[in-house]
Amino acid sequence: MNLSERDKKYIWHPLTQHKLHPNTLAITRAQGVYLYDEAGKSYIDGISSWYTAVYGHCNPIITNQVAAQMKTLDQIVFSGFTHEPAVKLSEALIAILPDNQQKLFFNDNGSTATEVGIKMALQYHFNQKKPRNKILAFEEGFHGDTFGAMSASGLSVYNGPFEEHFIAVERIPVPTKANVEEVLEHLQSLLQTGDFAGFIYEPLVQGAAAMKMHDAEGLDSVLRLCKKFGTLTIADEVMTGFGKTGTIFASDQLETKPDIICLSKALSAGLVPMAITSCSQEVFDKFYSDDIGKGLFHGHTYSGNPLACTAALAAINLLQTKEIQDGISNVIKWHSNFAQEMALHPKVENVRQLGVIFALDLKVKMERYGNLRDMLFKHFMDQGVFLRPLGNTIYILAPYIIKEEEMQHIYAAIRKALDLF
Repeated sequence: MNLSERDKKYIWHPLTQHKLHPNTLAITRAQGVYLYDEAGKSYIDGISSWYTAVYGHCNPIITNQVAAQMKTLDQIVFSGFTHEPAVKLSEALIAILPDNQQKLFFNDNGSTATEVGIKMALQYHFNQKKPRNKILAFEEGFHGDTFGAMSASGLSVYNGPFEEHFIAVERIPVPTKANVEEVLEHLQSLLQTGDFAGFIYEPLVQGAAAMKMHDAEGLDSVLRLCKKFGTLTIADEVMTGFGKTGTIFASDQLETKPDIICLSKALSAGLVPMAITSCSQEVFDKFYSDDIGKGLFHGHTYSGNPLACTAALAAINLLQTKEIQDGISNVIKWHSNFAQEMALHPKVENVRQLGVIFALDLKVKMERYGNLRDMLFKHFMDQGVFLRPLGNTIYILAPYIIKEEEMQHIYAAIRKALDLF
């Protein structure tokens, strides 16, 4: 019995209706930009395994450092203890985060990173005896699967059975040049109520909304208004962080810096689970008190895990090397050329690119997880390319180390996909 058959006996997979999709593909190893299944077939990982393995799979620079750390300290409770990997990571991360970020709260995945950010915002006001009980978010945002994160997310395909249990959230449209004045007018009327503790947003790219992009100028206007009314700004950089938008963080392209930043995915280079929620000194100071109840009583067993911290530190060092920065520049150039070609294709409705993120929409109506989308996914896998279309949106977010011929293989698979419709 092969791995895929053994899998069926016990495993419940994420984002899967098992009656409709009973089969899984067993991946036995990965190296660089390639995944290998149990039959030996290779696939170019065109989405860096959900935006994590951006330096390539099993990168020896990262794995060697983590292997060495394993022999010294594997795990320790992070409440009341500290260790060198966490301290060194904090120093390296603060050096590249926006200047107003001063404190780091360790957790273990993107959803808990945003959960902590939302809790920070709510408790920030509560600790001042001026409670605010609502959160602002963008329409079509996605921030994770835990309850606070789900509450702020606008994609009902994930949220349906749980909505009556959510915290109070008001959603506003993403600002564009066409609607920004209307959005700001509506936002001001909401903020004047004094009910909103924080505004959580994906800066510049809404990933799960099929790589929907918005401009920095409009977002800056929203952030300035939030700050004017004392609503904390929470940048969900779980997907966008660590080079994907062409800068280290998407927030680097904004004049108005967030009060809180949520990080995960590429943070630990796809090696081990890891997340961090950073904040300004002003936010931290509202929790600093002789009153123990004003502390942030949130914690995870694996918070600050030494192996994860070591992987993250190695990744940050890699990100800043000439080799990786040149790789990012190359991908941006290749995408730009491909975008010009696709913009002229009669079967393509919309093309967009920011940094290494490329997306296009097919002129075909397609359910997010329907049969046509499944046909598209199978086509790419048959071509030896792992892409995961979001309905009729095809997107690429490949590792920074990808070679031009490998990227051209992805582009060729997309061209062939257009002939299917």
